[in-house]
Order: sequence, then C-alpha cells, then structure tokens
Amino acid sequence: MKNSASVSASVMFPARSGLSPRLAAPALACMVLSLSGCSANFGGSAATSTATSFSIKGIAHGGQQPLFGSHVHLLAAGTSGYASAATDVLTLGSLPTDLFGHYVTTDAGGNFSLAGAVNCTATAGNDQLLYLYSTEGDPQPGGEGTDPTPVPNPSASLLAVVGACSTIGNIPFVYMNEVTTVAAAYALSGFAIDGAHIGAPSAVAGHALAGTGITNAFNTALNIVGQTTGQPLATTPAGNGTVPVTEINTLADILAGCVNSTGPGSSGCATLFTDTNTSASSDTVAAAMNIAHNPAVQVSSLLGLANNGSPFQPFLTTANDFTLTVSYTGGGLNQPFCVAIDGSGNVWAANLVNSLSKLSPLGAAISGSAGYSGAGVLNLPTSIAIDNSGTVWVTSNIGNDLAKFTSSGAVISEITGAGIAGPTSIAIDGLGNHWTANLSNSTLTELDFSETVGIPHAGNNVNLPDGVAIDGSNNVWAANMGSGTVSEFNSAGMAVSNYSGGGLVDPIAIAVDGSNEVWVANGTGSVSEFNSSGVALSGSAGYTGGGLNEPEAIAIDGAGNVWVSNIGNDVLSEFNPSGVALSGSTGYTGGLKSPQSLAIDGAGNVWVTNTRNNALTEFIGAAAPVVTPMQANLTTGTKQPAQKP
Repeated sequence: MKNSASVSASVMFPARSGLSPRLAAPALACMVLSLSGCSANFGGSAATSTATSFSIKGIAHGGQQPLFGSHVHLLAAGTSGYASAATDVLTLGSLPTDLFGHYVTTDAGGNFSLAGAVNCTATAGNDQLLYLYSTEGDPQPGGEGTDPTPVPNPSASLLAVVGACSTIGNIPFVYMNEVTTVAAAYALSGFAIDGAHIGAPSAVAGHALAGTGITNAFNTALNIVGQTTGQPLATTPAGNGTVPVTEINTLADILAGCVNSTGPGSSGCATLFTDTNTSASSDTVAAAMNIAHNPAVQVSSLLGLANNGSPFQPFLTTANDFTLTVSYTGGGLNQPFCVAIDGSGNVWAANLVNSLSKLSPLGAAISGSAGYSGAGVLNLPTSIAIDNSGTVWVTSNIGNDLAKFTSSGAVISEITGAGIAGPTSIAIDGLGNHWTANLSNSTLTELDFSETVGIPHAGNNVNLPDGVAIDGSNNVWAANMGSGTVSEFNSAGMAVSNYSGGGLVDPIAIAVDGSNEVWVANGTGSVSEFNSSGVALSGSAGYTGGGLNEPEAIAIDGAGNVWVSNIGNDVLSEFNPSGVALSGSTGYTGGLKSPQSLAIDGAGNVWVTNTRNNALTEFIGAAAPVVTPMQANLTTGTKQPAQKP
C-alpha cells in the first residue's frame, strides 16, 4: 500500500528537474546496509548460573589414526576482547594442568571423557560458549596400541566446537579431528589467533553486538561439520546449503601431514608452518587459523601437502584460493540483487522478480518458496537497507519508490514523490533520515525520520548518482557516474563540496570506513580513497589488482579492510586499509555468478548475491566482524562507520 502522507499535499516535496538515466538495470550498483544478530542453535537465554557435571565423551583422531595421550581441554570463549584468553572450565575434581588449564588425556584409542569435571556458567547475560582444544597427541605411526606410553607430537593440536553451557547436557559425544579443526578455525577466524585465544568483548567490555557475532560464529562451525562424526556435511542441516566438502577435506589433509608426524622438524610441519607464517613452536590449530586469515597466500605450496595417501578423500589438486564458501538456495531466491542482514542475524535479499527472500543466520529458508511478495510496491528492486528497529527498506528503480516492510516481510507502505526517480541505492543516517540516490533525475532524496517530509537535493555536481553512504558526522556522500566525482552534503542537506581525482572513473558504489575515509568502487576496475576532507589518498590510477574487474558493490569490515564484488569476472576482491590487495591477482572465486551485492555480518561472514544462479554465497569468517547496519554504527559505540563490535 502507498504511504498516503507521502503523496498528499501535507508533505513538503519540492519539485526539482533532473537528468535521465543511462544505465541498464542489471548494472546498477546496490548499496547495502545490514544488521547482524544471534542465531538460536545454542546460547539461548539461561536464567541461572550452573555448575555442571555432564558426561561428555569424545575421540581425538589425526586423520584415521587415534591420538594417544592428547591433553584435551574444555575452554570457554574469552570475554575481555577479540582473541582474548579463553577460560578453563574443567575445574571440578582433581585433574592435571598444563599451560592451558586442566585437561583429560586420551587413551590409545583416542577416547576421552569429561565426566564430573565441567564447571561452566549459563546465565541470561553470560551463557559461556565452549570448545575443545587438544594438544600433544601421539599419532602412533606403528598403529593403535604400539606405543606403551605416549610419544607426544608438540605440534599436533585439534579444535572442535561444543556449544553453549546451557545446552551441553544435550551433547553426549564430540569427534575431534582435522575436519572439525578446519570448521572451527574458519568460523571463528574473526575472533581468534590460536586455540587458547578465542573470544570477543562482553557487552561491558565492548559493543553489545560482539556477543551476538561470536555466538553466530560458533553456530556456523556446526553448520558445515558433523559434531559426532568428524566429517564435513554435504549439505547444511536445513538442507539448502551446499558445503564445500572437497575443499574441507583438502584443508584437513594439509593439517594431517603435521598432526600425524613426529613434530615441528618433520617435513609436513615444516612446510605447513613456513607457508602459513606460523612459529615452529606453535601448532596445527594456529596454522589453520592463519590459512583462514590469509586464504590467498601460498596456495600451491600448501596444496602439495595433500595427496592420494592423505586421510580425507577426495581432495583438490588445484585451487584459486582457500576461502571457504557455502551456497544457499530456497526461500524464493530468484535473481537476488541486493543483500542485508537484520537484527536477528537473518539474511535478506531483494530479488529482481520483485520479491524479498529471508534466510536464517545459518542460511535456512524462512520465507516461502516464492519469497515475500512485493504486493505491487516492488518494481525492479535495486537496493535494501535495514534500520535499527528491524524495518526493511527497498528502493525500486522502475517503480520510482521506496517500499517499507515489516520484519515478517509484510508491506507497510510505499513512499513516492520527493524526487525519487530511478533510485539505485539507500542509506540511513544516525538521525533516522533516509537518503536515496536517484539515477533518473540526478538528485539525492532525503526522507526525514518522521517519514512525512521528503526533499530532493540537486547541484554540487550530482550527476547520475549510483551510490550513497553516510559518515560519522552524518554527512552524505554520493558517487556520481555521470560526472566522475564524489559529492558531499552535510546532515541538513547543504552542499559541502564535490571531489575528483584519486582514480575516479565511472564511480559506481561508495562506503565509509571507521576513520571516516571514503572508498569508491569504479566500474572501470579500480578503487579510490579520499579522506574526510575530500583529499584523494589513492594515486591517479586508484588502487588496482586483487581481481578487480567491473566492480559493482563495496563494503568495509571491522578491521578497515575493503571488500568489492566484481561482475566482470565473478570474484570478490579484498584490500587492506592502505589499498594493498589481499585477494591475490585473481580475487576470491567461491563459485560466484554475477555478484551484484555483498554484506558483512557481525560474525565476519561475507554474504554475496548470485543473480545468475539464484543463490546467496557465504564466505565463512573471511572478514573482520562489523557492527551493522550503518545506522547502528552511527547511533551506538563510537558512533563511527564500520565499527568492530
């Protein structure tokens, strides 16, 4: 239904003249704002503190060989900061201790039991997230039982996600091996540096969304691997996500050559630690995390550690990179063009067939097979944003409107007028105002927080604007394809200035980082950077490399790294805050098909639309966690864009 106020005489919509569009709909850049949240797999609300004595049992294997004499620790994720020291929760009884706390040992069959030893906390505000970390196992190269006493391999370590304290009574058995290690290392990549340092700040120590992010990350690990089998899942538990089984096997094989060895002096460990820049005094868990943190580094050399004799088959013989991706379908996904994440961690996509799709934080379809109908208010949706209340906002390029939906996908209203014409992107500022970039008349429309006053802003060299973003002062920045410039307006809509240089050519998408530096994706294959005063920081050619080829969308993570989706070669590019490409010369592939949009969630996952194959791709743990949407950045914490929670 239309917002009657928005088209009545009571609304102040000054008329402005403008220009006609030049860009076909499929090439429009999609501006994405999103809010990530907590999934419900575990870590639910717990009312009281608990000291438990659950009888969790498990097994630790290096490939197909049981690890004898491993020190198995049950740890709770730290809460004093990112990668903070984990907490020992095996404090009941009289267990031996080492550097990481109390532990139980595995027998010659790799078996262990935590019966009577677990002392964790489950309260409404502190439901500890638990994981297993094993060290020093003997892989028994002569076969099970051939070593009368363990001959420890100091490099052999494994990880396995357990769950929240409130739910461990439902987890009787956990399998630990290289596969579970890979799943945990990638899912927890944004929160960890090694097996003893996995954590996120509590709501007291940091942003309230940090706990949401790490909970989602723990859930993600169990979305791709069987907790009781130690094998990668072919599909996610909901049945609509395709897991990269062969790649997980390959990564597990790369670790297995070190786990099943005598230690750091072996060729398997030496090559692994050298290629991952891991200290020889470290272990295979740290190496796995370094691969997750640097998925384009030493790919060919690491591949050489997997072979026909490796324990996990089949394996890859070639790979472009080691990003780990899951492809999701269902929920009405049909030519998804834009993506955003809501306050519960659900993933929203606007489809070119004029519908919305909603998936859970783990990719399970929430919307039906046809998605949520646009009910006549969607007509070629081109951008999506979610505000702090969870309301979903979608622009329609042909419909010349801004549609408002509930968190259940029901239409609330349709807003027209105010110069909204061929809108291509939307951003919501910290004051609650909604800004659209209008391609058809070269204006920016400001819809105030009351949603009753709309004002089009022209001039300031605004010419075919295709992207809009908000900085920490609530100033509005627009990327202009027609003039090859960036325009800045203050929060009142007054022109500040417009900027050129820095390699700006056909600027198509725009984002602002945590230092209020402005990043622009250029359709010709480069990225430009400006400081908050509009001074170009990139050179005359901009930043290039990293697989850039017809960039279409841009986003900034919590570490200030810049992510760009490219429709020219169907890859994802990553740059550090200095503009240095991290994604190699060819970018991250991940099976993308026309990646028109991307969004980064609070767990550090990067979600990318695949317009040509009706899917969403999740790059697990590839980015640093970030507070989303932009409006939440501007109203909470430091009140700056692209905050780390």
